[in-house]
Parts: sequence; C-alpha cells; structure tokens
Amino acid sequence: MPDKKTAELLQKLQWPFQNMALYEEALIHTSYAHEAGSRRHNERLEFLGDAVLELVISEYLFKSFPHYPEGKLTQMRHNLVNEKSLAALARELNIGSYMRLGKGESTSGGADKPSLLSDALEALIGALFLDTGFKKAGTQVIALFQPMLVAIEKGFFPVADFKTMLQEKCQLIMGKTPIYTITGEVGLQHDKTFEAAVELNGAEIGRGSGKSKKEAEQAAAKEAWEQMTEDK
Repeated sequence: MPDKKTAELLQKLQWPFQNMALYEEALIHTSYAHEAGSRRHNERLEFLGDAVLELVISEYLFKSFPHYPEGKLTQMRHNLVNEKSLAALARELNIGSYMRLGKGESTSGGADKPSLLSDALEALIGALFLDTGFKKAGTQVIALFQPMLVAIEKGFFPVADFKTMLQEKCQLIMGKTPIYTITGEVGLQHDKTFEAAVELNGAEIGRGSGKSKKEAEQAAAKEAWEQMTEDK
C-alpha cells in the first residue's frame, strides 16, 4: 500500500510519478533500515541522484552562459550544488518530516541534519530519474532550483562557500592559500560573536564576524573575495 506521507510530498513537489516505491525508498535512512532489518534504504538512490543533479545543473549553466569560461561555470555550479544549498532547499520543502529514521537518529535531530537532508533530496532526484527519465527529471529539477538559478544569474550567491571560492582565486592569481586568524571574541559564553581576519602573502585582505568561528571566517572570506573581484 502506498505511503501517504510520500504521496503528500510528491503532490507538494508536483512531480509526475508512476513507481511510488522508488520515492518511498529515497526517504528511508540507513538507521531505519538497520532497525527494521531491511536492506531497503536511500544510499544507492542518493549516489545516482547526485550525478543526475550535477549533470542537469551543468547542462543548464552551459547553455545559459555560452560566453562564460569553465572556471566561472564551476564556481556557479558549486554555489548551487553543495550540502548547504541542498539542505536549505530540503528544509523549505520540509523533507525532514517525511524521512524514515531510526530511533537514535530521530531523537538526535536527524530530521534537520544537513547531510541527511541533502542526501534525501538527492535520493529523491535519483528516484525521479529512474521513474520518469532524464528529460522529465531535468525539467522538474530546474523548476525546483529556479529561485536559486535566478539569484545566481543576477550575481547573487545565496549559499556561497566563500572560503572555497577565495582559496581557488588566490591559488589561481598567486599560487598561495589564504590564512585565517580569529582576532577576537565578545559577548557572554552562550552568546559570543567571533571576529576573524584573512591574510594572503602576509597582508590582510578581509575581515568579518559571526556567531561561530567558521561563520566569522566565511564573512572575512566574503569581504576579501568581493574586494578582489571588484579590483579585477
């Protein structure tokens, strides 16, 4: 008997489907399968969906930006297809509430873990590909990513990993890797704000702050990357 929750998600996505079992499997985490004594889980579909998603987005960018070099296209794809962006999209769709998790994974907040959410979304795309074929699956994927595609076409990076982008640019220009330093922290123990600086070849090229050290480093990288892009 078809799973009502899976059917509800597919209706929300407005995806045409024939084989409901594929989508049900896409939402089964290994922890649930292990507890149920089943071999049916979403890892193989996630593997397939990852490849389908990358190809669909790559083809879209290749055709939409005929004059962009390979490096620029790679940068754009990186900002669209990564764990953070996929998890954010999965949260918008509330995919966590449709996933089948083991008891331990569920009680530890598995339904909101970025890795589990992004894997589930990729598994769903893998199921869609097997069920409808590449052309139809590609159309649905582009529709799903449309808001992010529009943003990136306008030059915005909604979920950009600026540390990676800055490192690639620094290595390309100078053959060196930027160095980050936490320069300060303010606030109470449970509500701190960290400040970070990033240097290249001994010179400071950016500063930033955030609620975690990683967030502060990302902010510093963003400032440096934007400055280097403007100066180019």
